Amino acid sequence: MRRLKVVCPHDCPDTCVMTVDVEDGRAVAIGGDPDHRFTQGFLCAKVNHYLERVYSPDRILHPLKRVGHKGQGRFERVSWDEALDLVAAALRRVIDEHGPQAVLPYSYAGNMGLLSYASMDRRFFHALGASLLDRTICASAGSAGLKATLGRAMGFDPEAVVHARFIVAWGANIVSSNVHLWPFIEEARRRGARFVVVDPYRSRTAEKADAHLALLPGTDAALALGVMHVIFRDGLEDGDFIARHTTGVEALERRAREWTPDRVSQVTGLPAAEVECFAREYATHQPSALRINYGLNRHAGAGTAVRTIASLPALTGAWRHPGGGILLSTSGAFPVDSEALERPDLVPPGTRTLNMSQLGRILLDPELAPPVKALLVYNSNPAAVAPQQEEVHRGLAREDLFVVVHELFQTDTADFADVILPATTTLEHYDIHKAYGHLYVSLSRPAIAPLGEAKPNTEVFRLLARRMGLTDPCLSESDEQMARHALKWEHPHLHGVTFERLEREGSVRLSVADPFVPFAEGGFPTASGRCELYADYVPPREGPTSNPERARTYPLAFISPPAHHFLNSTFSAQPTFVRREGGPSLTLHPEDAAVRRIADGAMVRTFNDRGSFLARARVSEAARRGVVVGLSVWWPKTCPGGRNANAVTSQELTDLGGGATFYDALVEVEPAS
Repeated sequence: MRRLKVVCPHDCPDTCVMTVDVEDGRAVAIGGDPDHRFTQGFLCAKVNHYLERVYSPDRILHPLKRVGHKGQGRFERVSWDEALDLVAAALRRVIDEHGPQAVLPYSYAGNMGLLSYASMDRRFFHALGASLLDRTICASAGSAGLKATLGRAMGFDPEAVVHARFIVAWGANIVSSNVHLWPFIEEARRRGARFVVVDPYRSRTAEKADAHLALLPGTDAALALGVMHVIFRDGLEDGDFIARHTTGVEALERRAREWTPDRVSQVTGLPAAEVECFAREYATHQPSALRINYGLNRHAGAGTAVRTIASLPALTGAWRHPGGGILLSTSGAFPVDSEALERPDLVPPGTRTLNMSQLGRILLDPELAPPVKALLVYNSNPAAVAPQQEEVHRGLAREDLFVVVHELFQTDTADFADVILPATTTLEHYDIHKAYGHLYVSLSRPAIAPLGEAKPNTEVFRLLARRMGLTDPCLSESDEQMARHALKWEHPHLHGVTFERLEREGSVRLSVADPFVPFAEGGFPTASGRCELYADYVPPREGPTSNPERARTYPLAFISPPAHHFLNSTFSAQPTFVRREGGPSLTLHPEDAAVRRIADGAMVRTFNDRGSFLARARVSEAARRGVVVGLSVWWPKTCPGGRNANAVTSQELTDLGGGATFYDALVEVEPAS
């Protein structure tokens, strides 16, 4: 028996260090590393069952080629040589007939390791001359808003939140999606902190809060402007911090003056007194901590909303204190050498960029030149997670589109593949990890040999590069070689941290103050060197008040946050979690259910002009009136009717960052026939 350590690679802020017990080459137990200050010896409800995933009888262990029609999911086993030959021959044919930009990669954060996420794959596609992919489906709008105000995706030290006296989870279901922050919040509450949730849905986190502000989806910036109004009106601002470390306050104050609590109430659906109380508590209880998350990031005005909310801590001087400020992501604290990993210098001049959040349009656009004729999917499941699902499925079903999928399981996307290549889990490959919810860099070595013939995507793209005759030396580097130059080791945040130390210790905190108070003395990494204050409200494209004409036909605002046991679509077919979630559901407020004659537990049809899906009704005040909630993301083929919540979501983009607008959708709900 050996106890080894690996890193959880999934798209979660916590990036846990895990202990794995291995006996005779087989992993027999998994847990959280008790020596890691953030992991603290426990894992989330999902990863506690990770060995079920590793050893699942449904796992793909050998290369497969299609033998049926697209979407049928019928395959036969082939060798790696045959599979690679099929892929290389198809890519050559596409390039010969349409040029290299007819090849499109499609990937996101199914694996967040720096190597698995963006290294050899990028080098391969850049050297090939393929179209570039704008990876916008989750974080791009919020990142753009945060960077415009603060200069970088940085915020308060998550461990320092114990010092906060007023904590807000804004669009953040911490208990389900950031559970290792929760013990620090509980410690802050034991010390007297008040905890408030801002979310249209009464999530598991909202159930535990001292107060829950259930605003209408997409109206977050209006609430932030109301908070600013009260701060300026009542003289609650920190004038010294504003004068020393910000710019733009005069325009901000003029804008905030227009947003009285009564006006905010009309837009957000919150009582004006609730807005007043929230604003005064936030301004007068220091340190105050805003934990925002990507629930804010998925409507038309998402970038502006994050930019506006990110101005609040500078107005109150919250940045002065340990645990004060705002946190969306810690990723900007990590000096990743993306150029060394990805080699953008290999990209041919004039290469186009296509937005992943509009995959359906891209695949069906008759005027796109050149058309996409080959799609290579890894670290993602677009048939389940991409918006406007009907168009995505029609595009993937094109017989003239060659699709390669590198996967662990036969997802809905894999059903459309011409070739499926078996992927490794984090227990089976080498990687280096930053985090976006803490300040530790970690190295993950394989704990067991790859099952079957599974390979990591770094090896897949090395093999494809050789098959395609690409000869740049960077295309043959090993994983360890890439890991050695994944970070800028001379950066001050890595002072005293070397690759050799990381190899010895496994996980090392960045060389920043403990606690890290990044902007206590200003020093914002913006062009001005100051916090660039800004406030505005961009209404939802499909809000019930912002688009009354559409709301007459589709009167309910629809959001689809992650189910507690799912992470996007990653765990959505694992039997343990399917049993616990009980099947696709739609939560409606009792008043909305009553006027539609919908009983709790009844099958309902949620629809708009983009599509429809079926789910069981949950009649509950967890959804505010006028809002329905479909916890996601289920694999479509496991849903009644073969469609999930993304049947009704839109391919329209956010104001900043070109992000997806999943939570900007109006629908109607009716009993299913």
